[in-house]
Amino acid sequence: MAIWAAGRSRSVFAPLIETFGLLVKDRMAVVGMAIIATLAVVGILGPLIVPLPPFQALKAPDGTMLRLAEPSAAHPFGTDYFAHSVLSQFILGIRIAFLVGLSAAVAVGLISTVLGLVSGYFGGYLDDAIMRIVDIALSIPTLPFAIIMVAVLGPSLENVLFVIVLLYWRNGARIVRSAVLTQKERPFIAAARALGASHWRIMTYHILPNVLPVAFLWMTMSIAFAVLTEASLSFIGLGDPSMASWGQMLNLAFQTASIRSAWWWVLPPSLGLILLISSIYFIGRAFEEKTNPRLRQRAA
Repeated sequence: MAIWAAGRSRSVFAPLIETFGLLVKDRMAVVGMAIIATLAVVGILGPLIVPLPPFQALKAPDGTMLRLAEPSAAHPFGTDYFAHSVLSQFILGIRIAFLVGLSAAVAVGLISTVLGLVSGYFGGYLDDAIMRIVDIALSIPTLPFAIIMVAVLGPSLENVLFVIVLLYWRNGARIVRSAVLTQKERPFIAAARALGASHWRIMTYHILPNVLPVAFLWMTMSIAFAVLTEASLSFIGLGDPSMASWGQMLNLAFQTASIRSAWWWVLPPSLGLILLISSIYFIGRAFEEKTNPRLRQRAA
């Protein structure tokens, strides 16, 4: 990763754009991006292809409910215990996974970057105060805390998102702070100070561009953590009951004792989670190799 020094007329996002250009040269990252793009297209265009509402009870020609119907030409993914289309629910699950992952990643990225930037740059008592808060937050066990918080606040998508952001900003703040501590000792920062640059300009114009790739890496991994956390909470019955998320699909299959017999109900959300999480890992791993000189030398 190039270091953008003082005085260069570069965009704040220049290092991020440069790193993305390197990503497309990594085979596994390209595979991950292709899978995510495919899921995104299916999630966006799915309702046009499969217009059945996800919670509409389907009936056979004789009027009986199509409970646990195996995959067929009419219903490629079959139906669940409640005679709902598994394909329609799977597509809605894609949308929920992307909504949860991206919303949480943006919120986590903003909080982590701001706190890490301020803490690392100013140091002193402010740094100590922020890092002590981070230490306390890191001591909280993730899943038990999420279960208790959602149980208290109520099972809704908004509350799940709130808890996810509350859990994952802490790691990102520490990571960004470490990157800022390295960057602020660079010679071009001393040159900027000598030229009379303000704290705001040094942080946003000289330091921020060089720590954005690190922050973006944590945002990428936060998507995977957020999707897994939402799926875990939904699986144990703490997800939004009005949303057909992948975790909710698995929860209903388990509750109706269909998790072993109705493979067509269990397989789509399970594969969806595996593909999405694996794709994010491929991209995150490649991104880390491109931004970490040690990993880049080892790969070479």
